[in-house]
Amino acid sequence: MRRIDFSHVRNAFMVIFRPFLAGRKPPYRKRNPVDSSPISPIIPRDQHSVSRRNISKNALNVLYRLHEAGFRACLVGGGVRDVLLGREPKDFDIATDATPEQIRKLFRNCRLIGRRFRLAHILYGKEVIEVATFRASGDDMPGRAADDSGRLLRDNVYGSLEDDVQRRDFTVNALYYDIADFSVIDHVGGMRDLRDGVLRLLGDPETRYREDPVRMLRAARFAAKLGFRLHEDTERPIAELAPLLEGIPPARLFDECLKLFHTGHGEASLHELRRLDLLRWLLPPVDEALALTRDEGAALHFIETALANTDRRVAEDLPLSSAFLYAALLWPVAVLRAQLLDHEGQPPSVVLQQAGDEALRLLQQRVALPRHLQLLTREIWEMQPRFSLHQGRGVASLHGHPRFRAAYDFLLLRAQSGERQAAEDAVWWKAFVEASPGDQHAVFSPSGEGELKRRRTPRRRKPRGEGPAAHGE
Repeated sequence: MRRIDFSHVRNAFMVIFRPFLAGRKPPYRKRNPVDSSPISPIIPRDQHSVSRRNISKNALNVLYRLHEAGFRACLVGGGVRDVLLGREPKDFDIATDATPEQIRKLFRNCRLIGRRFRLAHILYGKEVIEVATFRASGDDMPGRAADDSGRLLRDNVYGSLEDDVQRRDFTVNALYYDIADFSVIDHVGGMRDLRDGVLRLLGDPETRYREDPVRMLRAARFAAKLGFRLHEDTERPIAELAPLLEGIPPARLFDECLKLFHTGHGEASLHELRRLDLLRWLLPPVDEALALTRDEGAALHFIETALANTDRRVAEDLPLSSAFLYAALLWPVAVLRAQLLDHEGQPPSVVLQQAGDEALRLLQQRVALPRHLQLLTREIWEMQPRFSLHQGRGVASLHGHPRFRAAYDFLLLRAQSGERQAAEDAVWWKAFVEASPGDQHAVFSPSGEGELKRRRTPRRRKPRGEGPAAHGE
């Protein structure tokens, strides 16, 4: 009887199952670093909702030109995240294996910026498409440097897409849309976290926060913007590492404040900053004023009202004023400082001016407010006591001031938040602003006694012998 050789079957069995027998997973099965279940990182076009219809023409132009030049080009970050969430992206960022110098050769409308991270900005009128080269890890590699606390000072080590994934901040921002085959690439479970509403930091959270402490502010901002909850591992180190924000340049914190409060989710950002105790390190005088003001609820309500109005203006695509934002954020600080100052018989306007200067000085220690915004903020504050004038030439002078509208809106904000004196002044000034020019003019005369009465204009007597033609009529 012929003997059957099963050795080839045994060999095949061992090739397939040896990894399991050794306690390891098969080397050919890709695994998600976050999810314990094996998954494919490539999500085909028919299994996701990202469409070229949702991407700006300029971003598509950059993607296609890089692809046609032989480079790998992917939409990455917030643009992919927001499209998957059914939102309209505010901007589009692109990642590629082309170096910044190669990108500049492809686009005449390109400029290179940054030393810490070398980036290419492709300019299309008001729209800027940011293009970054895939980055890699490696503490001892040329092009990468950190200070003693672990904060990155320079990070221009280039690598592959797989390397670049690990340099991203949050899993939901580490999704790539590949223009080559229209697939979404997810190496870190970002799709799952989008579905679950979780904001999870990639890598070891403490290390990542030390590399760039601003990531703590970004965590608060994205949680507020997306309505997501922070993963417990992402939130846990913040309380201990928040003081590292003191080492961030004030100019950079100014930009972060605008992203927190001027992009449509300012009120939610304020609540998240307070919940994580980050407001104390970002805007120390504001946090202190909220704690020391006799009526903390009123001061907080004022800032919340201001930010809610700002969020509404963003939603309605109305213009915003950075000076108005800081005037609102620092108003409780200025009021508190005015209460602490020794008045010595000085008029309220002088006391408020001194208190405002002190509030701005305290802010400058953490956030670099440009000089022209400081001047505008001061003007808004210094005009507030003048709204108590309801007759005479002071009304005309205030109404004709170039910053009247901003100061008037600030008065309405104070009234809306519950300030009694501001509410009384707002009623009078609202009637004045909405009155006819003739009725407004009546208030300028001392005889008007503050009432909106029309003053009769004296009839001009024509010179003897002149007819209408003499005046060009």
